[in-house]
Amino acid sequence: MVKSYLRYEPASFFGVIVSVESNITYDSSGKHLLAPALEKLGIWHVRQGVCTKTLSPSLSSRAPSLAVTCVASAPSSLVASGYEDGSIRIWDCDKGSCETTLNGHKGAVTALRYNKVGSLLASGSKDNDVILWDVVGETGLFRLRGHRDQITDLVFLDSGKKLVSSSKDKFLRVWDLETQHCMQVISGHHSEIWSIDVDPDERYLVTGSADLELRFYNVKHELMNGESMANETGPETGNDGESATQNKWEVLKPFGEIQRQSKDRVATVRFSKSGNLLACQVAGKTVEIFRVLDEVESKRKAKRRLNRKKEKKSAKMGVEATDNVEANHGTEEAGNVLVVTVPDVFKLLQTIRASKKICSISFCPVTPKSSLASLALSLNNNLLEFYSIESGSSTKTLAIELQGHRSDVRSVTLSSDNTLLMSTSHNAVKIWNPSTGSCLRTIDSGYGLCGLIVPHNKYAMVGTRDGKIEIIDIGSGTLSEVVEAHGGSIRSIATIPNGNGFVTGSADHDVKFWGYQIKQRPSQDSKCLTISNVRTMKMNDDVLVVAVSPDAKYVAVALLDCTVKILFMDSLKFFLSLYGHKLPVLCMDISSDGDLIVTGSADKNLRIWGLDFGDCHKSIFAHADSVMAVQFVRNTHYMFSVGKDRLVKYWDADKFELLLTLEGHHADVWCLAVSNRGDFFVTGSHDRSIRRWDRTEEPFFIEEEKEKRLEEIFEADIDNTFEDKHIPKEELPEEGAVALAGKRTLETLTATDSIIDALDVAEVELKRIAEHEDEKARGKVAECQPNMIMLGLSPSDYVLRALSNISTNDLEQTLLALPFSDALKLLSYTKDWTSNPDKVELVCRIVTVLLQIHHSQLISTPSARPVLAALKEIIYPRVKECKDTLGFNLAAMDHLKQLMASRSDALFRDAKSKLLEIRSQQSKRLEARTETKTENKKKKKQKK
Repeated sequence: MVKSYLRYEPASFFGVIVSVESNITYDSSGKHLLAPALEKLGIWHVRQGVCTKTLSPSLSSRAPSLAVTCVASAPSSLVASGYEDGSIRIWDCDKGSCETTLNGHKGAVTALRYNKVGSLLASGSKDNDVILWDVVGETGLFRLRGHRDQITDLVFLDSGKKLVSSSKDKFLRVWDLETQHCMQVISGHHSEIWSIDVDPDERYLVTGSADLELRFYNVKHELMNGESMANETGPETGNDGESATQNKWEVLKPFGEIQRQSKDRVATVRFSKSGNLLACQVAGKTVEIFRVLDEVESKRKAKRRLNRKKEKKSAKMGVEATDNVEANHGTEEAGNVLVVTVPDVFKLLQTIRASKKICSISFCPVTPKSSLASLALSLNNNLLEFYSIESGSSTKTLAIELQGHRSDVRSVTLSSDNTLLMSTSHNAVKIWNPSTGSCLRTIDSGYGLCGLIVPHNKYAMVGTRDGKIEIIDIGSGTLSEVVEAHGGSIRSIATIPNGNGFVTGSADHDVKFWGYQIKQRPSQDSKCLTISNVRTMKMNDDVLVVAVSPDAKYVAVALLDCTVKILFMDSLKFFLSLYGHKLPVLCMDISSDGDLIVTGSADKNLRIWGLDFGDCHKSIFAHADSVMAVQFVRNTHYMFSVGKDRLVKYWDADKFELLLTLEGHHADVWCLAVSNRGDFFVTGSHDRSIRRWDRTEEPFFIEEEKEKRLEEIFEADIDNTFEDKHIPKEELPEEGAVALAGKRTLETLTATDSIIDALDVAEVELKRIAEHEDEKARGKVAECQPNMIMLGLSPSDYVLRALSNISTNDLEQTLLALPFSDALKLLSYTKDWTSNPDKVELVCRIVTVLLQIHHSQLISTPSARPVLAALKEIIYPRVKECKDTLGFNLAAMDHLKQLMASRSDALFRDAKSKLLEIRSQQSKRLEARTETKTENKKKKKQKK
């Protein structure tokens, strides 16, 4: 009988508020903040400070969890999130569901940006490519290639007709999305461009790099009008036709620079929704807020600057000879030309200083009444902060911090009844509910390296790096007492089974035995727990781990000299020495029956020993890096191990076999705690997450798991064979290139196989029907038996079903892998499908892609000509019918909209805001008139 085991699956993870590697963004309503937390996307209610919803891909122990690297919100409820593997998921925040997955990039997604309407999504990646996606059609439109390094940011211009991309290659590229080509390349930056943004009115585009200044560009909107461009470029270019044509295509024109306060590189530049503020976040602790002045204010400031300049000149020049007066007058006239510069438009308002390094910023799209704007910051210590920006200063309104540790989780401990979980970090101890993941208590402490929850769950012990034992009252969430226990860091703490005490091991070479005592507090009526040192044992080297056997007969001590000493508990006499590890033992555990002891070391090996004679049963190369924790499942010889290679592994210590490899953590795994019943276990990591893994009822066998692991290795090799690494990389032209948006994956290859199978089955069925018709014509009437494989469909509908099941994003790559003979068969079926109005769009896409791929072969193949001629006659009228239907429906919807508007008071709802807008425009005009009048008066006086 082959032995079966029960599978463990990832259940949940908690403790991460916001990731370091990704950006944050508000949703369109401004009520929620989207904060990526490793592979999840948390939706935080800004006012309540509560995570209302989490968006996460389906968890699976077989597939590695991929961290979110970029996020962008659309004007609607949709949100796009980019991942490490280059995939993009479109989420509906209201439903909390994934609408579609887009595959196209070969590297991690680094930039995402929606256009103003939300119908298009641009994505940039570490593979140096920009891809434009149709959000409505859920498909990739095209890939833009030209950058030589990672894309850092993207911006839409001119109502989504143009796209600006920035890269680490120090260049900005302006792409015309209608003609799909690069129309302008902007150089001049001395270092990588990290971020770009454009104001809502599309007047100025700002770029941030490691240079000490922010660069600004004027956005031109007269490109489509030839006359205005000729008038604009004429005086500048003169008779040089070449430069005139060059300027014609310039969308961005250099406007100037402004000096930054910080010397750190720029990480993010963002305009507020109203466009009145510009935030420049550096790769440090500061955010510089600039006030964006409007046209009237900036002209006034430029005028004041010009007047000051003139006053200084006149003061220097003084009173000179009368014969030089005319010449001076001429120079003054030339200097009177009012030129608005960058410092006239952008004025430093304030600098926000955070407590830790800032990772990302985001402006709230809704401007509050009491302040200029609201700004959210994500810090690199797992913290979210919200600031209200006022004209004079900024105030912190909220900080979300209780739901996670500020640094990595160093130890996790479960209570005896598995209802409480304690985790320690560098400055705090947190008590969690392991089933819900909610934080129950947070207690300030020292750097906790190990912990222990005392039976009855009222108190907990924490061993710190400075040699202290902290006694924590769990009920009140307070630090009850701090005991100076050791002269060095306390590396390990172990409870004595069926006893009233615990054992600690420290770097000061001591192993100490402690007892509990309940004492009355002198100033209060309540009682508190205290501890006292019962025995001390001196060792020859630093103590790294201590473990006590379940029958309390032996105590095992792992030393820095790579050995493990087994001693009798009662007499502390030497019993066994376990040696064989090449590097120090970092973790160990004794099985419930006391037969086995397992040790994990920095040499990446697990060793299983017999506790009766100290013989090594097996040495297993367990992890690709140091083994950090190991623990047996109670009443079994199954065990879990975790390591710095980010993996959790499940072993059978009797058969010395690897049962499962569980992937999920994104950094080194430090600690492990298994429940008493073995129904779940918890791991803590350097990525600040605490993950819970549950045992399911699904059985598995060792041989099957081995086969799956081999298949995964094979599939990984398939991904590498898609691109031959030995072929020299294609040299991209300076003006860039366009390519298909999709990416060949295992899904596209499977879809190609399904189409070929459907075509073969349909061909056999057509032959069978033709034979039956021949027999029927001859008089041999036999009943035609239906084909079970066809699912009751006709051959044409069966092929159409196979095509309809393919994701729209994968269709191009699926058809690309289709052989020409099968492509010809597929084209012959398409003319039948055009009769279905719902499938006209799909048919057009299939025919267009196949014509583009096999154009030369189709022209030279005589049998293809009748098919193409028939398609030409059918498709054009069908497409026109669909367009007419859509046009009719749009017109009807507009008519209904007008009817609804006429019946309601919608026309008068925005009257107040419109009135204020008209009044502000009038006041600006009056100011401009008065200024021109005063200027004219001054000129007249000067002439006199």
